Amino acid sequence: MILDDVDKKILQILIDDARTPVLEIANQTGKHLTTITRRIKTLEQEGVIQGYAAIVDYEALGFDLTVIIELTLARGKLFKVEHEIAALPGVLSVYDVTGKIDAILIAKFKNRREVSEFAKKLLAMPFVERTETHIVLNIIKEDIRLSKELD
Repeated sequence: MILDDVDKKILQILIDDARTPVLEIANQTGKHLTTITRRIKTLEQEGVIQGYAAIVDYEALGFDLTVIIELTLARGKLFKVEHEIAALPGVLSVYDVTGKIDAILIAKFKNRREVSEFAKKLLAMPFVERTETHIVLNIIKEDIRLSKELD
């Protein structure tokens, strides 16, 4: 799908605040309400907009530990294992990467015991050869939204 300037403006508005009323988006873009409604629906159907979610302070919910785990996986099973790991509780992101390791995952846990159990579970999985776990000390920025104009 090729996005034009109106689509990009709609997306930027929704990235900034997904609860922005469609009428407000129409006003900000100078387009008719039905045009904006149709475009949002198309962006959803095409998978450009994959969903809407609240931005949550996980520490306020008791998830005090963020971990970044580097994974070395057996050849030929990368995507299968990465998808299995992505489905585990606590996992926020799984990245297939270049370099000396095969994947990086980011996860949140309530305490060290949960981190330890998770790390052991990973190492017990078939085709997981090695892990290296990093515990985040301070979160400087944590936001999946791009904070610039979409171009």
